Amino acid sequence: PAVPEATPETAPEPPPTADAPVLDVRGLACPGPVLKLKAALGNAAPGTAVRLLAAGTFEPDLRSWARGAGAEIRHLIREGASLEAEVVKSGGAPAAKAAEGTAEKSAAIVLFSNDFDKAMAALILANGFAAAGMKVSIFFTFWGLTVLRKNPAPKVRKDLVSQMFGWMLPTGARKLALSKMDMMGMGTAMMKRVMKKQSVMSLPELIESARAAGVRFIACEMAMDVMGLRREELIEIDEVAGVASFAALARESGTTLFI
Repeated sequence: PAVPEATPETAPEPPPTADAPVLDVRGLACPGPVLKLKAALGNAAPGTAVRLLAAGTFEPDLRSWARGAGAEIRHLIREGASLEAEVVKSGGAPAAKAAEGTAEKSAAIVLFSNDFDKAMAALILANGFAAAGMKVSIFFTFWGLTVLRKNPAPKVRKDLVSQMFGWMLPTGARKLALSKMDMMGMGTAMMKRVMKKQSVMSLPELIESARAAGVRFIACEMAMDVMGLRREELIEIDEVAGVASFAALARESGTTLFI
């Protein structure tokens, strides 16, 4: 039977919003549901409501997102493996920002690896942080720079060593391999098929989503020089910078990750 979310007797919930649009995220894998919620309510006026349909397992993430984004959960009902709730944009400051005073939460991620699974993890986290209202920057360095390579790449005049790096390195996000059990590409292909079946966003889609959410992409200048990469060979980025710039980001960030 349906189990309504318990509420204090002294603070009864208002009646459901009659014309609230339905937001169905039951077929989406993480971070899809929070990205959809962010898109629906992130810039909405206070009092805007959506009727959320999600998997029952999404409840912890829903509560965490609501606390950070300044949203209220009403009329939550769990029935079997499904969850239904009304999510309302509140007028107050998000709990996370209130706890921090005027300081804005932010995260800095160093992406050192070009392994497919590690790049996926970095971009999933970046999207999740951004959906929670955090300012996010990704510092791509050494092998991580290959995630940003264009495919096909423009022709750029280079010396022999730089050309060799170009030949040996993966040509962008679609060409990365698993860190384990790649099996000459068969493991990576199987992983991508399973992800597609489970409605997991692809790595290029996660990159596009992160850019749309305002995640800053920073390429390491020193690593680009060492590996012979030019800015025109990379997809759209915000800047090319050195370690001092990342040190400033890390100093100002509440979360710093190295992947």
